[in-house]
Amino acid sequence: MILTKAQYDEIAQCLVSVPPTRQSLRKLKQRFPSQSQATLLSIFSQEYQKHIKRTHAKHHTSEAIENYYQRYLNGVGKNGAAPVLLELANEVDYAPSLMARIVLERFLQEHEETPPSKSVINSMLRDPSQIPDGVLANQVYQCTVNDCCYGPLVDCIKHAIGYEHEVLLRDLLLEKNLSFLDEDQLRAKGYDKTPDFILQVPVAVEGHIIHWIESKASFGDECSHHAYLHDQFWSYWNRW
Repeated sequence: MILTKAQYDEIAQCLVSVPPTRQSLRKLKQRFPSQSQATLLSIFSQEYQKHIKRTHAKHHTSEAIENYYQRYLNGVGKNGAAPVLLELANEVDYAPSLMARIVLERFLQEHEETPPSKSVINSMLRDPSQIPDGVLANQVYQCTVNDCCYGPLVDCIKHAIGYEHEVLLRDLLLEKNLSFLDEDQLRAKGYDKTPDFILQVPVAVEGHIIHWIESKASFGDECSHHAYLHDQFWSYWNRW
């Protein structure tokens, strides 16, 4: 189903006042029943990421970090089992996984002799059992599993969906008996930056000659189109 610009704008405007929760996604589906769950989730995620980028700096001042950390300590001091970090993230309108990262880094700075590396932080976020404090490990886990736009679980889901769409596209090309080279074959030939598939014999689609295909398992809004054009598509167009 083709989504018009007006329909997209209506969905995006609806998301301005919607918190990034699974409950909000259900309400969005009720509001726009003709749109698929995958489309709404992709738009939802993209709009929320734009919001996080706009407000990122204010959450990373030294004052904000110390405020969040002290509120975390006070909260778990009263009830360590309560979702203190998750509720704090929702209160200040910040992604739960990113809030968990802020507090985890601050905790490690206080309890470790050397500043934690990015790889150590990422490893602990992927596997909270590595965190040397059980209460904080549980708090980080709660943030991770309840974040539908950021965090290691979301990254795994996005990677899996992207790979699935590439496999589906490959199967479709084979079904249509189209001759192609995939990304691995192109890299073996020495190309460093390649689309997912190069058609060895171009085809015509709706009046356009198609030489290559890049699979993107996400909604293509104007912002993402502009970014992909700059980072990938123009170089593909010039080369192939």
